[in-house]
Amino acid sequence: MIAHKHMTKIAAAVMAVAVCLCLVATMCSGTLEDALGGSGVTMEYEKALFDTDQPLTVNILMDESDWQEMLNNAAEEEYYTCDVEINGETFYRVGIRPKGNTSLSSIASDPTTDRYSFKLEFDQYVDGQTCYGLDKLVLNNNYADATGMKEALVYDMYQFLRTDASLYNYAAIYINSQYWGAYLALEAVEDSFLLRNYGTQSGELYKPEGVDGGRGGKNGGFADKGKGFIQPENTGENISITPLAQLAPTQEVGQMPEGFDPTQMEGMAPPDRQDFADSGDGGGSRMLPQRPGGDQPSAGDGFGGQRGDLPELPENADPGQAGAPFSAAGGADLNYTDDELDSYATIWDGEVTNTSETDHKRVVTAFKNIAEGTDLETYMDVDNLLKYMAVHAFSVNLDSLSGNMAHNYYLYESNGQLNLLPWDYNLAFGGFGGSADSVINNDILDPFAGTDFFDTLLENETYRAQYEVYLRQLSEEYVQGGGLAAFFTRTRSQIDRLVQDDPTAFYTYDQYDAAAQMLLEVVQLRAQGVTLQLDGSSEKVDASGIDLTVMGGMNNGDFGGKKPE
Repeated sequence: MIAHKHMTKIAAAVMAVAVCLCLVATMCSGTLEDALGGSGVTMEYEKALFDTDQPLTVNILMDESDWQEMLNNAAEEEYYTCDVEINGETFYRVGIRPKGNTSLSSIASDPTTDRYSFKLEFDQYVDGQTCYGLDKLVLNNNYADATGMKEALVYDMYQFLRTDASLYNYAAIYINSQYWGAYLALEAVEDSFLLRNYGTQSGELYKPEGVDGGRGGKNGGFADKGKGFIQPENTGENISITPLAQLAPTQEVGQMPEGFDPTQMEGMAPPDRQDFADSGDGGGSRMLPQRPGGDQPSAGDGFGGQRGDLPELPENADPGQAGAPFSAAGGADLNYTDDELDSYATIWDGEVTNTSETDHKRVVTAFKNIAEGTDLETYMDVDNLLKYMAVHAFSVNLDSLSGNMAHNYYLYESNGQLNLLPWDYNLAFGGFGGSADSVINNDILDPFAGTDFFDTLLENETYRAQYEVYLRQLSEEYVQGGGLAAFFTRTRSQIDRLVQDDPTAFYTYDQYDAAAQMLLEVVQLRAQGVTLQLDGSSEKVDASGIDLTVMGGMNNGDFGGKKPE
């Protein structure tokens, strides 16, 4: 009888555990086999949020005084409470905060704009709350990118190669039902990302910030580095829409199919918005609070006007080259120095998951073996790293390990094996300085100036050959084979009207239109330059017709080719 009772209890306990596991798997829209293994889990938000056939509609509902207080103290990056409607479904008591490094400090220093990037944390105030399984959603303001497409394009390339990378989609952002602007929505690299990519047996995650005064992971602190951008003025002038062509690989840049007009596509226009200059006529609308200083944005003025005075980089400084005023101390450059854990403190300070000294020792052991070229497949997720290298090298993002900036990546470790996860590409394709020639003909065999981490892979004939295969796929299959054309056609059909009506935009529509077409040409020429290198040719692509400043970015203190006023 006693044995029978124990057996009954054991059976009940096993059944309870099985039910819980099934519930978890069902919530994530994955299988029990996936959840129990090390493979990724299919998540509901993959389709609910990141189906790029249709932009998101995100309505942030927030007390006006809280909204204003958050904007006034944006540099603190503190969470506030809001409700969020996403495609008509409301999520309550969601955490929201401004986010960013240079972009945040620059906007905070500029009295003419409050267009911050934001982070929505669904479980900040409600334990276990998610948005279709997603714990955190990032809303990027496309700062320093007149095209509004660079980051989305790079993530599309990562998806093309099936790389471990964030999902993306565009989003029309509303504040208390008033249109705020066109943003890029990204899957945050945190718990849900790890579950989707690696299952329940995921490892440890770090976001090192090797730039002086920067912000790393959850323990990092924000400080104004004084390296601000200057936005060109949005004059609010009347604009005429000139959509980009629906390009086939054989068509020339700027050629449009007859009758193609993305602005007329059904469902693409945002709902009518009320004038931001509404003085409160009792119509029941919830006004946006005024910005500091009492200035109130008006519909279509794009926050134009006098720009705040921001410091520039030292004269003639090239942030992508040696001598730039940044530091890669504390291991953020991923180079092995010694066996002392303190030598890699910047990595540990940037922990995203809770890590221990034992976890840190595994990372240092991996660094040492990688530097020595020992058992690389044991200590590196080789195939994913080769894909990461290919997209990163193609996109020429110097605000990263490709320059001397030891940041803008995540370091993932599982059972002693290291992997890198991409982040922050608004300054890709020349947005961080350099000539058009240096971008389009950038050396694919020496793409990482800020680290030796990838050297042993490039020195191995087998791995280098696979890396070149991925580069050729990007150049010939994605860019020249129609993937790029499909991306531009889809994206412009979705965001042209959103950008045209954007009341907080950093750029006019005409600037956006010119920048988008320039980006298309740059990417096509970059594919030609990569192909020539893969074929062993010493010939270079002629980049004399390219003006990178049209696309915005940072170049010795300029922003979009305009000097600070």
